[in-house]
Parts: sequence; C-alpha cells; structure tokens
Amino acid sequence: MHSRQMEYDHSLFLSGIEHGLKSADLCIANAEFTLAGRPYTGYPAFSAPDSYLQSILDAGTDVLLTANNHILDKGDRGLERTLRQYALFTGSGLDEEQYYRINPLILRVGGVKLALVNFTYGTNASSASPYPKVSRMNEAEIRRQMKRARENADVVIALPHWGDEYVLSHNDSQEAWAHRLVEWGADAVVGAHPHVVQDTTHISGVPVIYSLGNAVSNMSAEYTRLELAAILRIEHKRVSGSCRVLEPELRFMWCTLPGKLGDGYRTIFVDEWTGRRPEWKDASDYDNMINTLERVKKATGIQ
Repeated sequence: MHSRQMEYDHSLFLSGIEHGLKSADLCIANAEFTLAGRPYTGYPAFSAPDSYLQSILDAGTDVLLTANNHILDKGDRGLERTLRQYALFTGSGLDEEQYYRINPLILRVGGVKLALVNFTYGTNASSASPYPKVSRMNEAEIRRQMKRARENADVVIALPHWGDEYVLSHNDSQEAWAHRLVEWGADAVVGAHPHVVQDTTHISGVPVIYSLGNAVSNMSAEYTRLELAAILRIEHKRVSGSCRVLEPELRFMWCTLPGKLGDGYRTIFVDEWTGRRPEWKDASDYDNMINTLERVKKATGIQ
C-alpha cells in the first residue's frame, strides 16, 4: 500500500479479479503491510488504513499471510495491532497469543484438511532485536512446523517469503529450501517477495512456484506490474481418503495504474483483456502489458 495508492478508492483495487477470488473455495493472499494505525505511511515502512483490510476481505480473500519482511515495519506494537485488527474484522475470536500459535494453520476445505506453513527469510527491523514471534526461515523450526502439518492434514502447502527482488529466476537458496520443503512433506510450494514473477518447476512431482509477483502496488521497476494467480486444485478420493494436488493453473494479472485503464488502480486478468486495446484510456499501457507478458513468459518458461 504505497503512499500514492492512498489517494484512490482502494475498494476498486481488486474489483477486476474479484470474480476469480470469490470462485475459489479458499483464497490466500500475502499481506505485505501492517495495520499499525495513524499516521498512514507507504514505503519503506508501511502502515495501511484499517479499511484497506475490509476491501481485501470483501473481494473474496479468506487467508492473509503475515510472515514477510514488512510485518515489523512499525515494530512489535505495529504487528500486534495488525493482528488485533485481523481478529476484529474477521470475527475470528482469536487473541494475539492464539495467532502466534497457529503456524501451521490447518483448515478444513471441502472435506480436505489443508495445512498452510508460512515463513519469511527475515524482516526489515533491526537484526539486533528481532521480534521472536515472527515465523522465520529457521531450518529446525520450519521442519517442526512441516512435521506438525504433515501429521495433522491431508495436504500441506508451504508459503515461503524468499528470493532476490526484481529477478525473474530463483536463486540457489530458494532451490535448496524448495528441496527441503518437499522432503519434509510439502504437496505444493508457492513463494512471494521478489515483486516479479519467477520461474516454476517440479521437485519429485511437487509443483514449486518460486514467486507470484505483486497483486497491487505502485512500483515502477520493470516487470513489477505483471503477476500470477496460482490456482491449486486438490483431488480428493472419498473412498480411499487420499488427496493430491493437481497441476496448478497459472493466470497472469496486470496492475493498471491511474489514467491507464480507469481512473484509479485496478488489477485485471490479462487473458480477459487481451484484444481489448480500444477500451484503455492510455492504449500504450495495453501495449506495455502485452510486451511485458511476452518477455516474462520467455524468461520464465511459463505459458
């Protein structure tokens, strides 16, 4: 939630993809900002208005991931207020201490017990005083979380915050961690943090999506306006009770800026707007979207 975004109606930010979010049995998003209260601030230390959370929930989001490098932008008090607002807006009834104990998060969705394991490489807070309740990329701790997830769920999805920013390919650390997560029982790995789409792969048959990119932002760096929605379908055989994650469907999205498609920010599915250049207020942005898409596809191998 960059500063300029606060000048526009955030209830419209996700309106172009809302139908896709609401069609999912479970919609998961990385919330890379705090709800630390006033004064509201953008980069580099984010504090978004509380109403922003309501817009995200209204658009169809069910789970918000908070283990990311910006969660301590306003210190431990900012994190704690963020969790209080989540509890208030969602009516979960959880207090702060209960939130800290739910990693892995285990949910029942359509008869399937699904475990989510979310963690981050670190935070932007001072390394001299790291807040101990953030789920970090600690091998022993994440292995324990994966073990609990595997023992208590049918399907385990690992959701790491990792990688090099603005780079279209994964790094060696991501690859090593992906192998560990698969070894520890992940049925799918879906990453975030680089702000751009990265390549994908399979490890022992397990899909690994290294980075989805941004959904909404005001970033100007190359490739940061193109992103992915990862659709994971789970096959559940009711007789045997077995479950498996099918091949993911990856849909490209584009974050339109004010004056490009509409008056404000609006994220859209690229495939739904291909061939509709005359509908753009600024047709050059349509060309930018298509050209960016082709370059990213070529660099990542994603089709």
